[in-house]
Amino acid sequence: MEVATHKTKSLRARIIAGSVVLLSGSGMTIGTNLLYNIVVARFLGPKGFGQATVVYTLLTLLSAVMLSLQITSSKVVAQQATPEGKAAVYRSYHRAAWLLGLVVAVALLLSRGAISDYLNLQDSTLVALLAIGVGFYIPLGPRRGYVQGTYGFRGLALNLVLEGAVRLLGSYLLILAGFGVRGVIAANAAAVVAAYFAIPPRLVGRVRNPLHFSYAFRETAQATVFYAGQMLIGNCGIVMVNHFFAAHEAGIYAAVAMVGRVIFTMTSAVVNTTFPLVAGTSKEDRRDLRVIATSLMLVLGCGAGLAVALCIAPPWIWTHLFGSGFEVAGRYSLSYLLALYALAIVIYSLSAVIITFEMSYKIANTSYVQLAFSVVLIGGIYCFHSSLREVVLVQLLLMAVLFVMVAVPFLVNSFTDSDDIPMMLNCRPVRLLHQVTEDEAIAEFLKSDFATPVFKNYQDTLGPIVAAPDFGNPEENAARRALFFLRHLALWKEIPPGTEWYEVTLNEEELNYIRVFPRAQWRKLARGNFALTTVTERLEDYRNLLDSTFVSKIDAIGKEMLREDADFGSVILIGTSATEPLTILDGNHRLVAALLTSPHRLDKLRFLCGLSPRMRECCWYNTNLPNLFRYGRNVVAHSWRDPEAELARVLKDSQPLWRAEA
Repeated sequence: MEVATHKTKSLRARIIAGSVVLLSGSGMTIGTNLLYNIVVARFLGPKGFGQATVVYTLLTLLSAVMLSLQITSSKVVAQQATPEGKAAVYRSYHRAAWLLGLVVAVALLLSRGAISDYLNLQDSTLVALLAIGVGFYIPLGPRRGYVQGTYGFRGLALNLVLEGAVRLLGSYLLILAGFGVRGVIAANAAAVVAAYFAIPPRLVGRVRNPLHFSYAFRETAQATVFYAGQMLIGNCGIVMVNHFFAAHEAGIYAAVAMVGRVIFTMTSAVVNTTFPLVAGTSKEDRRDLRVIATSLMLVLGCGAGLAVALCIAPPWIWTHLFGSGFEVAGRYSLSYLLALYALAIVIYSLSAVIITFEMSYKIANTSYVQLAFSVVLIGGIYCFHSSLREVVLVQLLLMAVLFVMVAVPFLVNSFTDSDDIPMMLNCRPVRLLHQVTEDEAIAEFLKSDFATPVFKNYQDTLGPIVAAPDFGNPEENAARRALFFLRHLALWKEIPPGTEWYEVTLNEEELNYIRVFPRAQWRKLARGNFALTTVTERLEDYRNLLDSTFVSKIDAIGKEMLREDADFGSVILIGTSATEPLTILDGNHRLVAALLTSPHRLDKLRFLCGLSPRMRECCWYNTNLPNLFRYGRNVVAHSWRDPEAELARVLKDSQPLWRAEA
């Protein structure tokens, strides 16, 4: 536990340290981009600024390809154990990126007329200049990905700063030289070319590419889907506003969208740090929610701070910076639009962190959810665009819905993911002895639990039928069931109808196929792996880091097991069959105490096991989102029941019978 905790702290510290480096570079990039936007806006006015921004937006949209190659190559590079392996996967991605970049550049050149007509551009040469930048922009992805995957965050930050500086200085000089919008786009293309040549990777050796094509294709496809959705969400508004609104209003919106790019830049700094670090670490470390919480808080802190600053900034600041042409009359000033849009992007940025966190170690279906939302967003703006405010509100609403849809499943899976035991056939954690009734299973569960305060008022009067049950007496069975439901109604109702109960013995050599019940201190101890043997080893090795009451209880049970006359009741197990893994429904402490004392002490315990082919529908056995939803629905359905009143009715009718017999 101490080692695992140290690793988690180390991972969180590395995320913070790397993020600080990239955020520092991003801060400089943001500053240069802000100056770039101010220069272009002041010299070209709203109309020219809108034209330059919409062309640059095309490059940003195409960056979905570049960024997908960057993040995928960073992941696979981080996963390689040797420098030669890292170099091999980089070379493969770099060759593919150059081929793709040339194809996209040629496609842009051939379609420049149609693109210019749709975006109301007065000069198709702008698209041709953009094509040159794209030819280098896509291969830039694997180059940055290699640096990112080898944790060269400082070099990556400097490269981002260089790109922004060339864009700013080039635009300023070319505007002064009289090239206008064409000069701005040429400077953007030059910035990409400069960034590409400024970050040559240092490769060692040549070995065969360790990646299988299918794996590389799946990873690239996942990243492409994610960035396609991200680029559409971040930039479709500019394209559609440029199509639906006049040039002046399109320029106003371009200034608003600038805020989104600033926040995207900050988000990318955190994502670019978190992604390779999580990809290269163990499942146990990344399952600690503090890891992703660190990334989320970095994004939320930076983004929220910027949103608040924009909200309180007086409108005259923007007209002073951009020029008088950017003044917005009426109730909803430019500051209002900027703050509203910033809030939408902050919410989206949190979603992006969660999605990419999952992408770092698996194929994340949430990237497809995001892509679907980008399509919904385009439809929403298409239907609601009576004003710039309405366009921004549509984005704010949909980004909030997207966040809920990616955050809730992630949290549920984080708390309920129980894939620590493989669902394999032909394992035999238990051997069946003989079948027992459900009444006997309830009686054994109740006996082990009867000392809890819930049953305090019934321990004297009903103690005899709990300690010495008569299963041939239906009134006793009904009374024990009603008594048991005082505490465990919701738990027991999740057991599938028709479950067959058996007395069993444990096969000690296959104890790793038995899981502890994932709750309370057991979740903290397990750290994602609930296998009985693993949890027992952790408790033995790291007991000093656990709650003293929890450990003392297990130690006390272990000492009692040394007594030959001690009776510890039954451990209740559930599963689908005797040849698949089982979960402890009741008896975690006793079973772990027995293993810690000596595996031979298992004979001090009695084991009952409930088996049903439908047990995967039970949230105690298979804790996933559908089963938790079913559990919540059942809790609501049974909320009208009053267990104490039901017990009172049963006792009124039945107690005289067994009292008379006694």
